[in-house]
Amino acid sequence: MVDKKPYIETIIEKSYPYLKKTFSNKERLLEFIQTVELLKTKTNTKEIIDSFITTYIDFVKQDYQNQYKEVNLKLVDFLEKKDDGVKIIWGDCLDVMRGMKSESIHLMVTSPPYYNAREYSQWKNLNEYLDDMRLIIREAYRVLDNHRVFVFNVGDIFDNDNITTTSTWGKRRIPLGAYFTKIFEEEGFTFVDDFIWDKGEVQSERHKNGNKPYPFYQYPMNCYEHILIFHKHRVDETRYPCPVCGCLKVNGNAHSEIGVKSWECKNLECFERSKANRGKRFSLKSIITQGRQEEKYVIEEDFIKKWRRDIIKINPVIKINSKGENILGHTAPFPTDIPEFAIKMFSYPNECVLDPFGGSFTSVITAKKLNRIGIGIELNKKMFGKSSMKNLINSLQVGLFDKNDIKISEIDLL
Repeated sequence: MVDKKPYIETIIEKSYPYLKKTFSNKERLLEFIQTVELLKTKTNTKEIIDSFITTYIDFVKQDYQNQYKEVNLKLVDFLEKKDDGVKIIWGDCLDVMRGMKSESIHLMVTSPPYYNAREYSQWKNLNEYLDDMRLIIREAYRVLDNHRVFVFNVGDIFDNDNITTTSTWGKRRIPLGAYFTKIFEEEGFTFVDDFIWDKGEVQSERHKNGNKPYPFYQYPMNCYEHILIFHKHRVDETRYPCPVCGCLKVNGNAHSEIGVKSWECKNLECFERSKANRGKRFSLKSIITQGRQEEKYVIEEDFIKKWRRDIIKINPVIKINSKGENILGHTAPFPTDIPEFAIKMFSYPNECVLDPFGGSFTSVITAKKLNRIGIGIELNKKMFGKSSMKNLINSLQVGLFDKNDIKISEIDLL
């Protein structure tokens, strides 16, 4: 009786010509084969296929990441430690992200400093502000993993662009949402959606019309903000294994989305063939998403229904108590609804969620509560450090006996 050949050997045999192209370095190829050959002890075919694909994707990503030579090793060590779920980085977000590995973050969610809206967010003019934001968005594109999402909350403001005039009459509604959408797309992202955050009654005193009930003096109050959704689809010509049989014997197909390369399995012995004898069609994105359609990842129906509307009513965060004190410390916190939406809709447990403008660390807190690794970058340590950290600890500390279980790590790169 002939022993049945381990299925991993079949995968390697059928994939070997393509593995040599993917891993042109012989030592790297040998390292990969030796790693997946450990699957010989497994007997479950699906488990073997899934493990082979995961290992292959990891190796390909490592090779891509190694092309970027500007990483901050101290920062990378800090981020890759597995003993905590909350990581606070004090520093300039552009400098910090420049020290991070490429495609090492699974989701980004943030609300940037608005142009000249706060004492800590002052620019000479609108062009300088947008130029600075462009550099940050460009670096965010490199750091965000491929086929992942950036959720970006921003509000249009009423101010002077300080480019051609600085007079009061030069004030106008500055459509930051539109400007940012243009910048994101120019830097490689794909604009997907725009939820309008209905903030209800406006508390701001800005651009009220005074006591002049005349034409040309009337302006609407700003009672909404944008929740912009951007996808990153870096064009990747790397051949990926068929999710059904695990083999790399696949042919390139059309782009199913902008920047999403698709493939068709050409292994005639694949476990899934169409009536016309066509192979499985897939992409790296579909491997990531369709491979995790399991009960443990199901999003609550009520939560999905809430976000099926394009206008979402969310009450602004109340930060001032009856004594006139700012109980959150930060002057512009945003509600947990936004990071909760982003994290539930566009990430999986134990993945890394980054907020480049940490502020009061709302995104980090929400990520931790949803079993993700929350990473927050904040520049204004002197202004908000103590109050933001206090808010972070209070928000995560469910009870007295949970205090020792809160694992918060900090690194100061200022």
